[in-house]
Amino acid sequence: MILVLFSYNCLLYLAELINDRLPLVYLKIAQSRGINMSFLDDNFLLTTQPARYLFHHYAKEMPIIDFHCHLNPEEIYNNKKFTNITKLWLNEGTYGDHYKWRLMRANGISERFITGNGNDYEKFLAWAETIQKAQGNPLFEWTHLELQRFFGINDLLTTETAPDIWNKVNKLLQTDRFSTRSLIRNANVKVVCTTDDPASDLHYHKLLRIDERINGFKTLPAMRPDNLMNIKSNTFGKYIQNFSEVSGINIHSFNDLILALHQRFEYFSDIGCKLSDHSLGTFVFVKSTKQELDIILEKGIHNESLTSIECYQYITALIEALMKLNNDFGWTMQFHLNAARNLNHPMFNKIGADTGFDSMGSQPDIVIQMQRLYYEMADQNIIPKSIFYSLNPNDWLSLTTMMQSFQGNGIQRLQLGAAWWFNDTKEGITKQLETFAEQSLLSNFVGMLTDSRSFLSYPRHEYFRRVLCDYYGNLIVSGRVPDDLTGIGKIVQDISYNNAYNYFGFFK
Repeated sequence: MILVLFSYNCLLYLAELINDRLPLVYLKIAQSRGINMSFLDDNFLLTTQPARYLFHHYAKEMPIIDFHCHLNPEEIYNNKKFTNITKLWLNEGTYGDHYKWRLMRANGISERFITGNGNDYEKFLAWAETIQKAQGNPLFEWTHLELQRFFGINDLLTTETAPDIWNKVNKLLQTDRFSTRSLIRNANVKVVCTTDDPASDLHYHKLLRIDERINGFKTLPAMRPDNLMNIKSNTFGKYIQNFSEVSGINIHSFNDLILALHQRFEYFSDIGCKLSDHSLGTFVFVKSTKQELDIILEKGIHNESLTSIECYQYITALIEALMKLNNDFGWTMQFHLNAARNLNHPMFNKIGADTGFDSMGSQPDIVIQMQRLYYEMADQNIIPKSIFYSLNPNDWLSLTTMMQSFQGNGIQRLQLGAAWWFNDTKEGITKQLETFAEQSLLSNFVGMLTDSRSFLSYPRHEYFRRVLCDYYGNLIVSGRVPDDLTGIGKIVQDISYNNAYNYFGFFK
């Protein structure tokens, strides 16, 4: 009996010993195979030798075209310096990085230290308290990538290291290397496309255009007509009045509205605009007559009650008109689909839109509605270059197969957009790449964008390129594509930069 117990206890001890050493064993095995597993080292996310070779020899040094972001052109023109890391990284009032704000709320942080009147140092400490719990969330990796790439700080951000990091970073922010123009230029960015209302005078874009050669990058507008879409808003009438004044077209009918939009397309094009961007959280395709549209527009201007069908009719007709304008001017039309926005109405009323109270949408037939739209426009031979993003990844396969039905006309016309917003993760990016490759030609993909309000977001392009190289590396090691690193390397460079350069025509 004693012998049996002794043997059993020995087995338990050996099992515990082996279990304690398993992580070390795995690490040694990985290292013996050439796979380094250190946090954010040169090879993070690169799980094969071909992936590492592709990244370091082909992707790493490629420039960046950030064709969709929410940076403020005034801050770029003024070459703003931020007084501390909170203002650059987290918020100034209710303008800032709502990716971070959502995570802080999940950590129980008071709104006072997110968008409220808490002091900047306390807000930074609140972010440190949050990020030290965020392993597995891409913000954990992005935060530390930004500390490494911009500031040369390799320490983990925690409540213990936060004071030292705060002092080091804030000292650097006072130098010329950390002004807005320098941050863009030093990240090897060649084009920044901001998000601009069609009524904008684009004042700072005009001034930045004069400085392009000095800056080393272009800052271009991209038209986002949300205010024209939102016909149910109680400010719609006032907006139409302003739009009339800006365009020089008195808007009394739907045809007047389209004439005014045409004038704005001309104005934006003269300043180098090549894209428009359209938020369709929901969309239902409903046709209408000219007379119906005039009545609907008149009701919207006077803030009269509109039925759902009337709203669908107006938005359908407006999107069709915008498709024609995009096609005529040679722009690319971006559609952001299936986002449920501003879900928390008390917080929306308190601090406004784009403050982190959004979610993945779930309109199950939104792709069917887009199919109806493109079916109609194909009959009129009016299909512009288009990029489809959906916040719901369940739409990706349907969107990709849909777009293949409307390709042609001698150009690379329709694309599945990058993994967007909540899908901007290692797994989300990989799934988007797989879907695009399996149903279309991934080698023609225009690649990554930041979709960000932060001047420190450019390491997200590096993150994307690492996942891209890992995807192709795994195709190689699994025998699905030839071990042609030169050929695959060229594809990686195209997706990282060259395709966007050619597709959008920013330099023509």
